[in-house]
Amino acid sequence: MSLLEKFAGLSAQYNSLESIGANPFNVTFDRVLSPTEAMIGDRRLLLLGTNNYLGLTYDPAVIAKAVEATRNFGTGTTGSRIANGSYGGHRELEHALADFYGRKHAMVFSTGYQANLGMLSTLAGKNDHLLLDADSHASIYDGSRLGHAQVTRFRHNDPDDLHKRLRRLADVPGDKVIVVEGIYSMLGDTAPLREFVDVKREWGAYLVVDEAHSLGVLGETGRGLAEAQGVEADVDFVVGTFSKSLGGVGGFCVSDIDGFDILRVACRPYMFTASLPPAIIAGTMEALHQMRTQPQLRARLMQNAERFYEGLARLGFRVGPELSPVVSAIMPDAETASMFWTNLLKAGLYTNVSLPPATPNGLALLRSSVSAAHTLQQIDHAIALFAHVGRSLGLIPYHAVDAEALIAGE
Repeated sequence: MSLLEKFAGLSAQYNSLESIGANPFNVTFDRVLSPTEAMIGDRRLLLLGTNNYLGLTYDPAVIAKAVEATRNFGTGTTGSRIANGSYGGHRELEHALADFYGRKHAMVFSTGYQANLGMLSTLAGKNDHLLLDADSHASIYDGSRLGHAQVTRFRHNDPDDLHKRLRRLADVPGDKVIVVEGIYSMLGDTAPLREFVDVKREWGAYLVVDEAHSLGVLGETGRGLAEAQGVEADVDFVVGTFSKSLGGVGGFCVSDIDGFDILRVACRPYMFTASLPPAIIAGTMEALHQMRTQPQLRARLMQNAERFYEGLARLGFRVGPELSPVVSAIMPDAETASMFWTNLLKAGLYTNVSLPPATPNGLALLRSSVSAAHTLQQIDHAIALFAHVGRSLGLIPYHAVDAEALIAGE
């Protein structure tokens, strides 16, 4: 038996995608023209699946800072943060993040995935308990597996279920660490954070909020869901990423907890990974500055998100439970989702297809992520393409495909 025989079922599912004309997990862009357009061969595509929420990947100031850092410091550090991989820029970025969140401490990781992997595997030891929302991101589940804590799942966005599970652990020794997300990446829904905070307080637990998809999106200054719901003081650790609103790569954790810096030598994913290249650090610093000084980007993002979300809903698509820049159209099954994605790609629109087991409740999704950089004309064009493909696949009624009228709200 081959070593890879265990993946036979997955291979069959993966290979079957080729039969529909294109594989959504094997897309290569030959050129990226802007935050909203790219080329595959000689075909120009509208991008609606990049998580580039504020459109900062092509911001001139961000690019200039990254280029300058490369010229001054080279292409990489060739070492981890505890060896030779801490440059002045790394510390400056950590100070800037701590200042932005109004926290005492910050750590920067090489990826957002690594931030969850590192923090969760380190914060909760073998005699502690991690309580995870059932719809948590893969990086949260993987971080819980890497550590030695007892792991308990509670129903998605259900404070009552969390309360019940903490009550059962009331007399069990060890710290309890609750982990939720700001915006959930599949359906775009947000956590009922105020209610979770009430439960956390009652049982004396700690709270970690992953703001990966809500940084730069929610809150008066863009700090995320905790800011938007007014509970930042009750969130013990905020984890996030640079690869969404800040248009780069990397992750971070901020906190006010005393003794935070010991995590730098206790957290193995932080200790044994090469640090971020100077260009990424400099570009992220500038992107953070742009985000803080241009609140109009968040306003434009939410206007675009509302236009797209409402447009799909008026067409008759079943969309996620609440408005956010993550807009998912729920498909009847995985095969339909793959066909829909393929037809959109052929029509010039790139979005994401999300299939079980990576999705909540076994749903098959056409997942889009809206950007502040999209024009109204691009949003309207995307709605019209969804209308065309939805009609061709029999997913929306024929009388509901006048995209222009629907866009106008008529």
